[in-house]
Amino acid sequence: MQQSRIMGIMVYDRIKEAGKTQEVLSKYATAIRTRLGFHELSRDVCSRVGNIILVLQGDPKIWNELQTELEDIGGVEVQIMKFKNSGK
Repeated sequence: MQQSRIMGIMVYDRIKEAGKTQEVLSKYATAIRTRLGFHELSRDVCSRVGNIILVLQGDPKIWNELQTELEDIGGVEVQIMKFKNSGK
């Protein structure tokens, strides 16, 4: 049975943690099918908090490694949604 996984990442201080986060995401780039990142932006302020949504592909073992490395970064929270595709 094929699986799909969506990973939500909250980066609490983009200025401090963006470099480390990007390094990990680049390392696992082949496991990332889709990446969407956003943060609040207004005329007067750019939020330090950012969100990233990943749609993962490939080997679930690699997904778990990616999650572990992201969780090892201080100021980053990871949440997971798992789907079991029945092929229908």
